[in-house]
Amino acid sequence: MSHILIKNGYVITMDGPPIRDGVVLIEDNKITYVGKETQQAEQIIDANGCVVMPGLVNAHNHAGMTLFRGYADDLPLKEWLEEHIWPAEAKLTGEDVYCGTLLACLEMIRSGTTAFADMYFYMDQAARAVEESGLRASLSHGMIELFDEAKGDTDLKEGIRFAKQWNNAADGRITTMYGPHAPNTCSREFLAKVKEQAEADNIGMHIHVLETKAELLEMKEKYSMCSIHLLDGIGILGPGVLAAHCIWLSSGDIDILAERGVNIVHCPVSNMKLASGIAPIPELLSSGANVALGTDGCASNNSLDMFGEMKTAALLHKVNSLDPTALPAHQILKMTTVNGAKALKIPAGQLKPGMLADIIIVDMQKPHLLPNHDLESHLVYAARGSDVRTTIVDGKVLMEDGIIKSMDQEKVMEQAAFAAEKLIQRVKEQSN
Repeated sequence: MSHILIKNGYVITMDGPPIRDGVVLIEDNKITYVGKETQQAEQIIDANGCVVMPGLVNAHNHAGMTLFRGYADDLPLKEWLEEHIWPAEAKLTGEDVYCGTLLACLEMIRSGTTAFADMYFYMDQAARAVEESGLRASLSHGMIELFDEAKGDTDLKEGIRFAKQWNNAADGRITTMYGPHAPNTCSREFLAKVKEQAEADNIGMHIHVLETKAELLEMKEKYSMCSIHLLDGIGILGPGVLAAHCIWLSSGDIDILAERGVNIVHCPVSNMKLASGIAPIPELLSSGANVALGTDGCASNNSLDMFGEMKTAALLHKVNSLDPTALPAHQILKMTTVNGAKALKIPAGQLKPGMLADIIIVDMQKPHLLPNHDLESHLVYAARGSDVRTTIVDGKVLMEDGIIKSMDQEKVMEQAAFAAEKLIQRVKEQSN
């Protein structure tokens, strides 16, 4: 049994008041002690001048899309998707997704994300990257049926194969979900089939919901109801659902989501960049809904830094509501730790005995993080992913004092840059 002791840090447990000069003891992959008493361990990490806290959870991502970072920026959504992103995705290979996901994992380890939810293509290769990186992830094969029954059957078959093959892989670090893309890209009949399969396998569902006004109008025209009512009518909505975006909601929609226990993922940077709208997050939280945070993919965000996502979320809702008390720092931290872990069904997000040892250490001895008036406030409004010093997942140190332990950083970066260059070359050759 391995023992790691983290000492002398300012421990933010998310399960009670912070502990100054606190101690966290890890045995194998779990936390066994949090407090102030000295403990014995083979490995000791001195966190003097640092915050020790739960790892951050990125609850909605398309990790392979790191290869599209900065590609076709600042365009209208329809043009961006139809003329650039979709043609490029059509040229993706499994090796591209592997290289892109490895790069995403590297970026997340360096910036304090310990777990993420991902929906994309070539997910065997994405899972391989996650397994090698040491991160924790909930993965789903993205199913875009497009009202084509044969395509839907093929997609669902692949979704089932992937979900069963990889669920609880990598010593339990990898779990799986079913990933129907959205109510406006999948038929009601297909969504019902996915729901039936998910229930049979006791596996959750990851789906985009009401990301755009166009989706809302399309659903009303086609079904005379919005996406929430369609999904509720099928019986999909429940605690096993991870619903990304949820922007164009009515007050009645909010009540349904809260009553059904749906996990909502707020992606403020992506929503702002694509001009999709502003999700009613304060109202969702007031209703009792579980709301987590996510970056979305790098094509619509450019960064996987959850510290930046936290700051953006806090500021966006203050200015939108003209209320400076909206989404205070502690609430944002909870969304990114406790709520995210709950959404992904991970016993983590808090530092207390019995929880998985997914922990980050943030160096607070930086000019932009002094003086120490309020460290939770600093984490949300002033800290950056680059301030993370050490990242621990499942009791294993993936980065220590800024040095990556679980991956060859230079090789990962070189492979991803090469894969992205060749991918765009293939896209240009096709267009010519």
